[in-house]
Amino acid sequence: MVAMHALTFEPILKPRVWGGRRLAELGKVLPPGEPIGESWELADLPEAIEGGRSVVDHGPLSGRTLHEVVREHPDALLGRSTPGPDGGFPLLVKYLDAREPLSVQVHPDEAWAASHPGHVVKHEAWVVLEADPGASIQLGLQPGMTRDLLAAAIEDGTLDPCLARITARPGACHVLPGGTCHALGGGILVAEIQTPSDTTFRLFDWGRSGRDLHVTEALACIHFGDTPPAPAEPDPLQAGSLATTTLAATPCFGIERIEAIEATDLEVVVDDAAVVWMMLEGEGVLHHGDDPAGEHDVVLSPGRTVLLPASIEAATASLSRGSHLLRVETATRGEPLLA
Repeated sequence: MVAMHALTFEPILKPRVWGGRRLAELGKVLPPGEPIGESWELADLPEAIEGGRSVVDHGPLSGRTLHEVVREHPDALLGRSTPGPDGGFPLLVKYLDAREPLSVQVHPDEAWAASHPGHVVKHEAWVVLEADPGASIQLGLQPGMTRDLLAAAIEDGTLDPCLARITARPGACHVLPGGTCHALGGGILVAEIQTPSDTTFRLFDWGRSGRDLHVTEALACIHFGDTPPAPAEPDPLQAGSLATTTLAATPCFGIERIEAIEATDLEVVVDDAAVVWMMLEGEGVLHHGDDPAGEHDVVLSPGRTVLLPASIEAATASLSRGSHLLRVETATRGEPLLA
C-alpha cells in the first residue's frame, strides 16, 4: 500500500434562505448578493444529490472527487475507518452560517431508516464558533411533550413554547443523535460533523414559503421523552505547548479541539484510520516527512479543512501561537468511539 499525502478539497457553497455572509470570515469566496448558509468541506453523497461530492483541489489527485479517491484507494485512505453506507467516506463535514433560524427539524435514526428504503440515518454534532448576544439553539422538546400535543401545536401555529432552548455559547459542542427535534437559531456560526446523509424532515419553518414540510415523517422519527445530551464542558488537557479538549465521543465520530498555547509543532497521528482537521484560528503549514522540497505542503488558515489519510506517514504541522483546530476521528471497524 502506497502512503498518501494530506488532501484538501474545493468548498461546496450552498445558498440557503436562512444563510448570511459570515462564511467569508473562514476564507470562503462567496458569490455576491446571495445568502450562503453552508460550506460543505468534505462530502461523499449519492451522485443524484447535486453538488454532493467534494473535489480534490491540489496535488496528483487534483480534480478527482472524494468518492473516486475512496473507490480507487480504499485501504490507503480509510484504513480501519468504517466506510459510509455505500462504501464511501463516512462523514459529511460542514460549516453553517445561520443568519436566520433554521427550520425545526429531525433526522432519521437507524430503526426508521432500516424500515424506509431510500433514507439514510443521520447523526450530527454542532461546535459553536460564533454566536450573537441572545442567540439560542432549540435542542429537544419541553418535558411532557407528546406526539399529539406537538401535532396540535404545529397545526395551530403555537409550536415555539413546545421547544426546549439553550443559549448558544462559543466553544460548546452539541451532539444531536437521529430522532432529536432541533433547530439552529439565528446569529450563529457552527462547524457541523455528521454521518453522510442529507435526509432532513422539517416540521415547522417559521412561516417561510416555498420549502416543503414533512410533518408526518418528522412526527414518526422524533424520540419523544428523550433528553438530548448536555453540551460537553471538559477541562483541556495540556501537554507542552498544546491544549487538547475532548468535545464529543459517539459511535460515529469523535471531536477534539486543539489549541497551540505557543508556536509549536503538532505531529499528525491517525492510527491507520482517516482523520479530519478543521482549522479555526491562526496559521500553520502541514509538512510531509518524505517531501523535503515541500511540494505537498498544506497551508493551514482559518476555514481550511484537511483530510489525513490512514496511510499518511511522518507528517507534522507547524502552528502559530493561538492556533485552534478541530480534530475529527472516524469510527473504526469493531471499535466504536462511544466513551
